[in-house]
This record gives sequence, C-alpha cells and structure tokens, in this order.
Amino acid sequence: MQILKPLASLIAAIFFMFSPSVFAQSAKDQAALATLAAADLKHTPAKKLFGAVKLPLDLSARAIGSYAKGCLSGAKALPVTGPAWQAMRTSRNRNWAHPALVSLIEKLARDAKENDGWNGLLVGDMSQPRGGPMLTGHASHQIGLDADIWFTPMPDHVLTDQERENLVPIDMVKDRTTLNRDAWTESRAKLIKTAASYPEVARIFVHPPIKKELCKWATGDRSWLAKVRPYYNHTYHFHIRMKCPAGFAGCKNQAPAAPADGTGCGTELAYWMGDIPWKPKKRDPNAKPVKPAPALTLAGLPAECRAVVTAP
Repeated sequence: MQILKPLASLIAAIFFMFSPSVFAQSAKDQAALATLAAADLKHTPAKKLFGAVKLPLDLSARAIGSYAKGCLSGAKALPVTGPAWQAMRTSRNRNWAHPALVSLIEKLARDAKENDGWNGLLVGDMSQPRGGPMLTGHASHQIGLDADIWFTPMPDHVLTDQERENLVPIDMVKDRTTLNRDAWTESRAKLIKTAASYPEVARIFVHPPIKKELCKWATGDRSWLAKVRPYYNHTYHFHIRMKCPAGFAGCKNQAPAAPADGTGCGTELAYWMGDIPWKPKKRDPNAKPVKPAPALTLAGLPAECRAVVTAP
C-alpha cells in the first residue's frame, strides 16, 4: 500500500506535535506537517486524524458543521471530578466539549443534586479534544455539543482510575420493549425532565421503553417530552444534544423537535416499540455484493476542519 508509510509518518507527527514536551512547534515542524497534510490527508480516514490528537486547539470556541459531520475549536475539558459529577472512561480522552456544554452539564449535575435526589452524575463520552469522527463508537459527538449521562448514580467517593474504566453501568431496560423495573426510579425520570426543560437542549435520546415510561409518568405541562426521542443503544445512559450556541456561524442545528402530537408519545413511540426499526433489511440473494462505504476523510467535513486537526 503506497499510503501506509506516509500515513504512519503523519500519525506519528501528530502524536509528536501534541506531546507536552514539544508542544511549541518550530516553523520547520509546522512546515513538515503542512507538507504531510497536503500529501496524505486526502486518503487518511478522518477518525484516525482526530483520534490521534490529544489536546484542543487554543482558539475561540466554535462548533463547526453538524453533529455527525464536523469538528471543534476552543474545546474545554469537563473536570474529571467535580462537586456533583465524575467523568467516566477517562482513558478515551472524550471529556471535552464546547464550553457552553461543559457549563450546561455542570448545571445539570448541581440541579440533580439539589432538586432530583441524586448524589451526583456520572458523565460518559462527550467529544474528542478537537471533535471530529471517533475511532470507535459514536457517529455524532463531533462538534462538542453532545454528552452521555449515565443512569447509574455517582458513588459517594472519588472513583479511582480503575473504577472509572471498569464500573459496569446499570441497564434500565430488559429488552427493546421492556423497562427494567428493578432498576428504574422516579429520580431518573425527574433528571431527564430537568435536562429536557433547559431551553439550550435540542434533543435527548433514550431507549424506547424509557420514553414509554416517561409518557406514562409525565403530568401537567408535557411539552418537554417532545425533545425526548427513542433511539437505539441508549439502555444505560441518556444522550443530551445541545443547540448551537447563538451567534456562531457554521454550526448547523437540527430542526426543532416537533412530533405531530406535541409529545412523541403517539405514532412516533409506537413505531419504535414495534418491529420495523429492529428488522434487518432483506437482501436480494441474486444482487451483487454491496461495496462498503469509503471511510470519511477530511474532504467530507467542513473545510475549516482541516486547519483544526492539523494546526499546532
């Protein structure tokens, strides 16, 4: 493969560039990186580039692009231990976000402790230091406006590094249609309602049985339920998605949540509780094999993302 050596050189250069001992780059180093970028970035999967960078870009905070196709400058790290939260799986280096989201998560943690009966929150993946696609896991979480909040309450002690890596979260569902009533509590419903009630929040994703339970539980003003959407693989955590911060060009919002019934507790929920979303697509046995989609490269991201990932 002709690109393997240049690719290896590029990744090594990125790791070198962000090593603490050599963070200050010389003009020669920067020129070498620019040359590598021009030669190799066309073929390199974007997830390898963004996944290799360990520190944020020290510029003004900007969420660039869309939630599943973008990058991030000026990221801020959520402290791994706070007065009402602890970050989990810290070896992944995904506790970065737009500063507005960091502030929102800290506020949610305080509100949960003061009002919703929580000792504190366990915070899962947010974004990488410069956002972008990840080597594993999420399709979104690319612009610093997504965060996963575990349903498992924060323990009453500061977790060790090993505990942060190995603690097994509690599943809130037994299967795709059944809530785990041995685990579910009203405090979890209150927490989701609190998060969905923030005007800055665009969406909250949960597994379908959790949305069903929330629809049964909610009373009074139920409009916040519109933001809570059923989706795959949200069994032990819920996913907060924040709106683009006001006044930032280049950040693309989702359309506002507007289910036909105002809550998403009708036909939308019925769809997710049914069989259609879970059935594998039938394939014509006589059809030609479908080629896998090519890996996303920087060409598929906003133009600014090239500068974000290659800058010193």
